[in-house]
Amino acid sequence: MKTIAFATSMALAGLSTAALAAPEQYNLDPSHSQVVFTYEHLGFSTTYNVFTGFEGEIMFDQEDPANSSVSVSIPVMSMYTGWEKRLEHFMSEDMFGAEEGDMITFTSTGIEVTGDTTAEITGDLTMNGVTKSVVLDAQLNKADAHPMQEKQWAGFDATTTLLRSDYGLDYAAPAVSDEVQVMISIEAEKAE
Repeated sequence: MKTIAFATSMALAGLSTAALAAPEQYNLDPSHSQVVFTYEHLGFSTTYNVFTGFEGEIMFDQEDPANSSVSVSIPVMSMYTGWEKRLEHFMSEDMFGAEEGDMITFTSTGIEVTGDTTAEITGDLTMNGVTKSVVLDAQLNKADAHPMQEKQWAGFDATTTLLRSDYGLDYAAPAVSDEVQVMISIEAEKAE
């Protein structure tokens, strides 16, 4: 899920390592953060679903992005499919067997900066009781003052590909694609 942390800086070259600032806490803006996941349905179409309204924290070090971290918790039952029967099937014993309070979590374990505004974020994704290491290809969209909130704000996008069977969610695979494309877009405000 995720996040990132990067770039905007090393532009402060000339500062000694001792003068570099520590990571600063940013909290996800649940109204502008979403995880979209897609999969191929029997070769006929691509199905889109989304998680929104989740919580998370980014420890964002603009001067040393590799020193950043992210943690996110997503309630399984916050999924939106656009079709009630599909949602019911996702929550059934065929898939998540979801109960109130079940979470999908992502906690970063490392960040490799790959460009001025890009990084690969490695982390532990826990879903359906299974934890696997995943890599997010992440991009810092903007880190600046929010024009309406009058606070420091940061926005990131990230993508990854998962095999749902890795998490015990293999109903109808491979007819319904085992491979799931994940697209993440988040905003976060600097904590006070």
